[in-house]
Amino acid sequence: MSGTSSSGHRPFEPGERALLFDSKGRRYLVLLEQGGEFHTHAGTVPHDRILGQQEGSVLRSSLGARYIAVRPTLAEIVLKMPRGAQVIYPKDLGQILVMADIFPGARVLEAGLGSGALSMALLRAGADVTGYEVREDFARRARANVAAFLGDSALERYHVQLRDVYEGMAEQGLDRVLLDLPEPWRAVKHAASALRPGGIIVSYLPTVGQVMTLREALASSGYGMAETVEVLLRPWHVDGQSVRPDHRMVGHTGFLTAARLMALLP
Repeated sequence: MSGTSSSGHRPFEPGERALLFDSKGRRYLVLLEQGGEFHTHAGTVPHDRILGQQEGSVLRSSLGARYIAVRPTLAEIVLKMPRGAQVIYPKDLGQILVMADIFPGARVLEAGLGSGALSMALLRAGADVTGYEVREDFARRARANVAAFLGDSALERYHVQLRDVYEGMAEQGLDRVLLDLPEPWRAVKHAASALRPGGIIVSYLPTVGQVMTLREALASSGYGMAETVEVLLRPWHVDGQSVRPDHRMVGHTGFLTAARLMALLP
């Protein structure tokens, strides 16, 4: 199966996902299979009618409903993919990539894989990711979601281990350490031993109390240049002359804290 990241201008193929838009702007994520069917109250669309078509193709259901087929973006996949853990929202994924300064070939350790949303963003940015996860079902789902979106070839840069990061990190000379854990301060000293000097650690946390404890641990463990941010996303309604903030916005989801390793621990 080909991954979305290298889709280019090619027809839809079996095993990949298509995003169908209807006339009311509703979106449906469909895993394409030969002989499969997409069903709603507006009728049926055979998958074979989508397979072999280019993005932007217009389709009609058995009852005449109109759909446009495109490939889903990473943000759309993250919000609709199968998951067992709370997912990191797209607005935070983008900020993490910038705060961690992810680059092609970066050696990244990610602890707390959840459903693989952050893993997908890191791998798509070109990083080589080692993932620590204590739950086998989460590890299995993360790998499946990565393969479904980026293709099986992405798994060559995705090394998942059933391992508790609180007990230590086996890697050395890492460029980045990313933590989506309830007590990341317990991994701060392990990260200081695993990161190269100047390497960056980033943590995602839901509460201010957790952030305070983390910042204290960073300050006493050889890190500097620490910063904590919160990303708020406010969509706007734009319809002709009617332009105003949307009634709903994506408010607090989590705090992002980043710091750089300034000195190696003795």
